[in-house]
Amino acid sequence: MVKSDDMAGRLPDGEVQRWSAYPSWRQFTWLYFVSLMSGLRGWLILRLGVSGGEGWVAGAALLLVCAAILRHWAQYSLTSQRVIMRNGYTGREIQAMAISDIREVTIMQGPLAQFMGIGTLVLQSMSGDRLLSLRGINDPEVIKIRIEALMPRGHSVLTQQARSL
Repeated sequence: MVKSDDMAGRLPDGEVQRWSAYPSWRQFTWLYFVSLMSGLRGWLILRLGVSGGEGWVAGAALLLVCAAILRHWAQYSLTSQRVIMRNGYTGREIQAMAISDIREVTIMQGPLAQFMGIGTLVLQSMSGDRLLSLRGINDPEVIKIRIEALMPRGHSVLTQQARSL
């Protein structure tokens, strides 16, 4: 548990961080697959002695760099009072929702995401006009339970598990 201020990723006094993570590396499996296909194509072109294979291999490496950059673009945090999405590079808050303002917690997972143990956690506000989506979360069921545990006594939250195809 970490205490800090609100500027550049810090929390106000009295607010305690309970969990923090970046999206899972598994969230970018599709990008790894495309990179692998590009790299294999480049390798095959190089093996055949045809020019241009270097570009395919360089493109494959560039896709892997993009995955690393995209993964750190968003950082998710659960504090004693809020769920926060921050820019992972600047620490600036992108979106936040107070725990007391959460009406519904939904986990969205397709079959592949369920197999990989990742999912999107969608929080809906009491008024229903705001959504906060945490994409690519490892074990989203665990985070959902942590959020529910922080809910004020007597505050009922709707929970759902959505399966998308």
